[in-house]
Amino acid sequence: MTTTSNHPDPVEAEIEHALDPGRFVSDRGCFRFVDSVEQVAAAIGRLVTDDPERAATLYETFLAGCYEKAEEVDDSSGSFGMFAQSLINGWITARQAAAACPQQTTALLLAWMDNDQYGFCHQLEREIATVLDEAGLAAFIDQIRGRFEAADQATTASGGSDQASQAARRRRAEMLRWAEALRSLYAAQGDLDVYVELAERTGPTTDDCLTVANLLVTRGDPAQALSWVERGLELDAHRPYPSFAAHSLTELKPRLLADLGRGEQALETAWADYRKHPDRYSYDHLMTFVPQAERSAWHDRAITAALDGDRYLPAVIELLLHTDETGRLGHLTACTSDNSLEGIGHHAAEQAGTALEPGHPGEAARIWRAQGMRILKAGKSRYYGAALRCFEHAKRCYRHAGRPAQWQQVVDEVYAQHGRKMSFLPRFDEIVTGTDPTPQPSFLDQASARWSPSGTK
Repeated sequence: MTTTSNHPDPVEAEIEHALDPGRFVSDRGCFRFVDSVEQVAAAIGRLVTDDPERAATLYETFLAGCYEKAEEVDDSSGSFGMFAQSLINGWITARQAAAACPQQTTALLLAWMDNDQYGFCHQLEREIATVLDEAGLAAFIDQIRGRFEAADQATTASGGSDQASQAARRRRAEMLRWAEALRSLYAAQGDLDVYVELAERTGPTTDDCLTVANLLVTRGDPAQALSWVERGLELDAHRPYPSFAAHSLTELKPRLLADLGRGEQALETAWADYRKHPDRYSYDHLMTFVPQAERSAWHDRAITAALDGDRYLPAVIELLLHTDETGRLGHLTACTSDNSLEGIGHHAAEQAGTALEPGHPGEAARIWRAQGMRILKAGKSRYYGAALRCFEHAKRCYRHAGRPAQWQQVVDEVYAQHGRKMSFLPRFDEIVTGTDPTPQPSFLDQASARWSPSGTK
């Protein structure tokens, strides 16, 4: 779609200014850059109601500019690519508002997908399935179906030679690509029967089973949904690693059992999943199937199972914090080695140390000590301030717990193993001796001193 005016659209100048051709955008500057181009895109979006043809042309120009700019952007965050996809969504909306031909719109979309060297159209069908109107979605499906059938026929016709086999593999990959696109569009349509037919034709995946199960739930057929859930879990059992879809299937299964009036089986299923991965999320999921009168007993059973055996320590700590099990958290900390405590992430450790300080100061001290040591051993000087705060907490907690000898062991260990960290030791000395740190002038005080008579250069 092009304009007939001989005069350039003034918004085109804004697009060029925002894209700033010739300037490289680093990863750190990408979010600010994307924010600036989004402001121009928002202005184009406001034109859709009154002048949709103009808006569509500007969206198309903007997208072309993004392809020209792509080599000058470090898009490690993916934000620029997402912005480009948002332009495609806006372009579709404008085309539809202008009553443009749906077949032409979708033909252009496919052309962009075919020549997408920067991945702006990667799995585009998932993004635009809810943007296309009924006529546009039907046209898109029809054109992709044609590509799928052509690739499928070419795959079938491939011969048995090595060269033909390589061509067959390429054709099959193309066929599966378009089959995946079709499934996304059928799912957006809610066309269950056609989706199932295509999935059976190409071989259902775990993702297919999840999609079909969810569509059946929407139709109010939990029994059939359950059969697809079990089929998906069976497929996933043969994978070396569980898929993301399998996690959703595992959560969906007990819900369906409960809907079918099989509450005890639902609870058993949720319990089996919890025992495999005891954490705060599987705990919450489990407790939704526990009768109110049995919640206390099941809570104890769940926490005991989490503490039993070789478990992922950070997940168990988060679970104990989530369930206010401070006493058991203290016992777990007391039974855990210093090296293991050092492996806990900062967020969970800080929460655990803070929760344990009032009633279990000795265990809190060990967690604070572990975090301080963790930073020192990593040798990241920019985090030394955090390490010092951890050691301050540790000293206070050791004192409250009546364990001065253990604090002295920490001090000796720091001096022995980290005695060359000169940017850290002076401030650590102040913690050890209990002296107030030397007050440092504020940033503004230092800045003002530059203009004082003694500081004039």
